[in-house]
Amino acid sequence: MRLSNYFIPTIKENPAEAQIVSHRLMLRSGMIRQSSAGIYIWLPTGLRVMNKIADIVREEQGRAGAIELLMPTIQPAELWQQSGRYDAYGKEMLRITDRSEREMLYGPTNEEMITDLFKNNVKTYKDLPLNLYHIQWKFRDEVRPRFGIMRGREFLMKDAYSFDLDFEGAKESYNKMYVAYLRTFARLGLVAIPVRADAGAIGGDLSHEFQILAETGESTLYYDKGIESFELASLTGDIESETVSKLQSYYAMEEEKHDPENCPVPAENLRTAKGIEVGHIFYFGKKYSEPMGAKVAGPDGKEVVVEMGSYGIGVSRLVGALIEANHDDKGIIWPEAVAPFKVGIINLRAKDEACTAACDDLYQKMQDRGIEVLYDDRDAGPGAKFADMDLIGLPWQVVVGPKGLEKGVYELKNRRTDERIELGLEELLNKLG
Repeated sequence: MRLSNYFIPTIKENPAEAQIVSHRLMLRSGMIRQSSAGIYIWLPTGLRVMNKIADIVREEQGRAGAIELLMPTIQPAELWQQSGRYDAYGKEMLRITDRSEREMLYGPTNEEMITDLFKNNVKTYKDLPLNLYHIQWKFRDEVRPRFGIMRGREFLMKDAYSFDLDFEGAKESYNKMYVAYLRTFARLGLVAIPVRADAGAIGGDLSHEFQILAETGESTLYYDKGIESFELASLTGDIESETVSKLQSYYAMEEEKHDPENCPVPAENLRTAKGIEVGHIFYFGKKYSEPMGAKVAGPDGKEVVVEMGSYGIGVSRLVGALIEANHDDKGIIWPEAVAPFKVGIINLRAKDEACTAACDDLYQKMQDRGIEVLYDDRDAGPGAKFADMDLIGLPWQVVVGPKGLEKGVYELKNRRTDERIELGLEELLNKLG
């Protein structure tokens, strides 16, 4: 993509309304613009990043056996009345009346709709286990939306729902999602700590929040350093159930639930860090299936109320969380897996015919090799080009100038390490391709 033909409205100064790093950098780098309080327009680079995150989420959900569908954003109030949540949910729910005076709502979540879908279409235990998910926009009318897309009113979420015949099956489905989440965050280049969460009235210990480590996180975490010994960032292949049980047994708590006097972890093994919640998995048994009549015929022919779980990942929130964990004073530092483009070409002398010809040729060769490239071909000074490219945060920058071309080399800069090396054309293409 040529920057002169693209739409990246960067901002030099920090916007006054932005309180945290990710909000400032998303506005400054031209990823988002606010439409109204807590609601944002996703501009081209922001959308590219969010789509790449969604693709990784999809791949890992599929790998764990979940099946994608798409439910609507607008739901009938009747379903929520069946579950008993309609009146209890509160003002965060946006309630709507259609032209026929039917009560509707903009979905904040989808337990009721997916349970109703299951009830009307699955009749036998032979169709279990079943895990259905979608990636869809949600709306929750936050009293004070803040921190940009980190706590907005409209957000993109992956929510999955599992259906099983009994608790043992539900636990197995839960553990598959547990592992899928660890793999997902590892592929995004994030260190994720599974923190045991309150399971509410249902009880049990099958509820985990996934907190990614970032200095600017809202939560303070205390956790056993043994979690890190499993090298979560390199999870591959099938993971034995014993390993999952071991991981889930490690101590990891948010500050408000941490009891220093009764902590089971020796002081030398206890780690503390800031975290940002980006995912939550939760077994809730028959909470929705029972009141909504989601049953199947069991092996003996008798009807059985199914066991359910839900599994959420904040896809749009992850964009902000990634920036919180990957930035410096110059701008964003994207992990390659989700960067809007892999490499940026900086033409130091747009008016120099040789420089422009070399950049045009390099740009075409990169495109031919399938390398995602942003080519800064604007008639602007080097300072502005360097500043914008650092701000946007692409993993690699290729600097093309008269001095380098005289030697037949291109300067390649690693955005994360700031390491710079000079390479010939073929070496450069091979390294990036």
